Amino acid sequence: MRLLIVEDEETLALNLKKILELKAFAVDWLADGEKAHTRILLYRNDYDVIIIDLGLSGMDGMTLTKSLRAEKITTPIIILTGRSETEHKVALLNAGADDYMVKPFSSAELIARISSVLRRPTEAQPVVRTVGDITIDTAAHRVTIRDAEIPLTLKEYSLLECFLRRPGEVFTREELSTQVWDFNAMTLSNVLDVHMKNLRKKLHNSGNSARFETVRGVGYRFVA
Repeated sequence: MRLLIVEDEETLALNLKKILELKAFAVDWLADGEKAHTRILLYRNDYDVIIIDLGLSGMDGMTLTKSLRAEKITTPIIILTGRSETEHKVALLNAGADDYMVKPFSSAELIARISSVLRRPTEAQPVVRTVGDITIDTAAHRVTIRDAEIPLTLKEYSLLECFLRRPGEVFTREELSTQVWDFNAMTLSNVLDVHMKNLRKKLHNSGNSARFETVRGVGYRFVA
């Protein structure tokens, strides 16, 4: 899954990015509210969650949230704020935020909040999904085949999660790259191929009958 952090405090933003990437998220970071507004409108279907700091310089977090909702952006938004007054929290929710976190907060709480808002989209994605013999638990980042856990790297897990969310559909190489790697990553074609090869091998060695089909000139499809 792909996240966008809009935070002008560089140290905090980079720490959050590192923590979330260790949890298998692809994470982009922007420090400017207006640039974030433009990015989100251009790539409105690319992000699963947007994390916005309230105290941004220029276009602040409240204004950015209201503007995105006015533009029919339905992506879940979590606001980071230093204020804990009840009326302030109510104002954030009324502005269109799905959730908020009062600084300072723990990384475990942030990840739990992300998992929570991901269960609220218009088309809610189940936490545990089973396709054929494969079961994926997106909260625990755990993949099992007939109750036996399959050890996957973060990128292999992220790729498999994409396919299991839309089994039978063709993913272009570009789509897989943008879902699994962040916006600025230099994802070479052979890097994706290597991860796909390793993922195929692990599923095959587990005795699973599912397979990845290469659609020549386009990308890949998962067939259970």
